[in-house]
Amino acid sequence: MAWKRYERAIRGSKVRQQNHGFRFIDLFAGIGGLRIGFEAIGGTCVFTSEWNRYSQQTYRENFGGDHPVEGDITKLHETAIPAHDVLLAGFPCQPFSIAGVSKKNALGRVHGFLDETQGTLFFDVVRILRHHRPRAFLLENVKNLLSHDKGNTMRVILHALDGLGYDVDHKILDARSWLPQHRERVFISGFRRDVPTRFSLDDVIIPEAPNPRLADILHPQDGSEIAEPPYTAGPRAQVNDKYTLSDKLWEYLQSYAAKHKAAGNGFGFGLCTPDSVARTLSARYHKDGSEILIAQPGRNPRRLTPRECARLMGFDRPGSNRPWTIPVSDTQAYRQFGNAVAAPVAVAIAQAMAPWIVNAVAQHPRRHLSA
Repeated sequence: MAWKRYERAIRGSKVRQQNHGFRFIDLFAGIGGLRIGFEAIGGTCVFTSEWNRYSQQTYRENFGGDHPVEGDITKLHETAIPAHDVLLAGFPCQPFSIAGVSKKNALGRVHGFLDETQGTLFFDVVRILRHHRPRAFLLENVKNLLSHDKGNTMRVILHALDGLGYDVDHKILDARSWLPQHRERVFISGFRRDVPTRFSLDDVIIPEAPNPRLADILHPQDGSEIAEPPYTAGPRAQVNDKYTLSDKLWEYLQSYAAKHKAAGNGFGFGLCTPDSVARTLSARYHKDGSEILIAQPGRNPRRLTPRECARLMGFDRPGSNRPWTIPVSDTQAYRQFGNAVAAPVAVAIAQAMAPWIVNAVAQHPRRHLSA
């Protein structure tokens, strides 16, 4: 099953690996989904940036305090970031303004890829790549990045990365093969051209069927799991009643779904059973939980608990002796998992990139790695 393929990558705050072969940085880190993947192949994280204080809290609780979690990356000069071999970033999707470029065109001035990215958070990725010239990078974003702003956003991104001297590849991967959730995300990889590789995101190994079902991540509620307040309680570790929808909310969600169905829209809740595969867990799940509802015989359906969300994103698994720490409120936990990178997907990509990263570092070792 998919759990076993990345179980060793589930990080605990007290776990440390020794003799790492390369160094990486974690930008727009969220709660560390990409970090899990690259620690799993022996990398050392030497810098982290994440602006949200609640995500910072979860990140520190689960990865420890070997280095500070920095805040706003736009306020940090690239020289303040340590040397590294791999850059990781789950940067936000933003439109690129053409105002500056158009002005330079009108004045007959030459413009470059940096002009196109000014004013966006992707610009910070570009300036760090330009200064540090890491051997490789991996970027992650929502699937809609490909069509965002009529394709202009992706065009600018690829142009900028190409201009920095990287061989770039991109591919949409669905977490469905690893987890009981449809979650399509676009990943963009790059290796410096002066360190030739034949890497392709097509090299990522996709697990073979049978694929996981929700039963693999739901609380069994049969006593086989130890109760974890406030999520579960009692000798059978049953899900807390607060996660069951009220009559009023359940009635509203049903009428809302019916209205949009009549209008030909796809909005509304997704009612699941243990044998189901869920739709995408979103960062808005904390609003009403309408994306994924779990059917309960004789009762209104319920939301997932934050612990189940951790499992649905691959940060945890049932019966783990080193469970993912959730130090924040339900609201913040739902946002964090809804925004996260699915951990087993990050592990699979890192494993595919690993031989090429090792080769690139061996060909052009940094002085700090021999210290």
